[in-house]
Amino acid sequence: MKEIVINVDVNENKTVMLVENGHLLEQYEENTNIKRLEGNIYIGKIQNVLQGMQAAFVDIGEKKNTFIHIKDILPKVDAKIEDPEEGVKKNNIKDIVKPGMPILVQVKRDSTNKKGARVSTHINLPGRFCVIMPGVKFVTISQKIENEKERTRLIEIIEKHIPQGIGIIVRTSAEGKKEEDIVKDMKQTLQKWEEINKIAQQKKEIPKLVYENSHIIKKILVDLIDQDIARIIVNSQKEKQEIEDMLRENGQEIEVILKRQENILDLYDLSTQIEKIGNRKIWLKCGGFITIDKTEALTAIDVNSGKYIGTKSLEQTVFTVNKEASIEIAKQLRLRDIGGIIIIDYIDMKEKEHKEKIIQILQENLKNDRSKTQIVGFTKLNLLEMTRRHMCSND
Repeated sequence: MKEIVINVDVNENKTVMLVENGHLLEQYEENTNIKRLEGNIYIGKIQNVLQGMQAAFVDIGEKKNTFIHIKDILPKVDAKIEDPEEGVKKNNIKDIVKPGMPILVQVKRDSTNKKGARVSTHINLPGRFCVIMPGVKFVTISQKIENEKERTRLIEIIEKHIPQGIGIIVRTSAEGKKEEDIVKDMKQTLQKWEEINKIAQQKKEIPKLVYENSHIIKKILVDLIDQDIARIIVNSQKEKQEIEDMLRENGQEIEVILKRQENILDLYDLSTQIEKIGNRKIWLKCGGFITIDKTEALTAIDVNSGKYIGTKSLEQTVFTVNKEASIEIAKQLRLRDIGGIIIIDYIDMKEKEHKEKIIQILQENLKNDRSKTQIVGFTKLNLLEMTRRHMCSND
């Protein structure tokens, strides 16, 4: 049984958890003291143009200027047909933007202590079944929809109703849904874009916020309400009412339970499960363990045999640890919402078929992850490269 558990503390900080049979699968937090810009849309102003970096700084009205690269200014192309880098090579950013010029941008990555936020002119507006992309000419279907007949059906529905000059990403949640429901969602999201565009065209105040991304509860609920959720448990009357209103708007019938007088994190011992998310070392059932280290550039995961000595050959011992590690890594990537480049240092395997089997096991377990993942494969140094998209991103 899948449930969504929402905890709102005395400071209005929110934690949203996806739980299945008492086990924490996903967890997201919103801290009132941390201002998140990701997903917001602004009319910004070009400040400095850096020709050598093919980039510019954009003032969006926040403390730090944001950063934009030329590839996030040039029209987005379908990577299956065109090479996105080709446009970067052929164009010079100084011919495209000038200081003082207004520019409509969306925040793709929040700022850090060292860097300002990263922005793009490629606007993505997510709905329940579709993500609309103004100014794009192609339609793509979620890779997690594997049935070719269903993919064809969805493309036909979108192409029948899509306005000119709008691209669409069809989300996994659209699989098996009625045409009228998909079209209704697409039109509602398009209406949102028309309202944003109308405000952006005025250009009276620059810089200016023209669209604020949904707070975490609404965003996660939109993503999860089509995931066979049995019930939603919350400890705030205000949030309960908002959730019920949202479910009603979407025609969803999910029981919403208020547990205001209890410590909701005692449910399924969620507080202990959340605490373990911060652990660097995670033990495997066999006695081996993995360590997870995040850097600004990537996440490094190391696999160790630990206490496990095996019963057969060394190669079989190594494969057993690597197999268990692959299952746990897929789980931890989802649980910690790790995004970007991920490097996995498995224990060295000599047999090629074992390496192929490990990739297969990892792929199979990543199917449970709602986020987009890509396994590149083993490098010459026997490191496995992969990428994962942050779930809180609008991409």
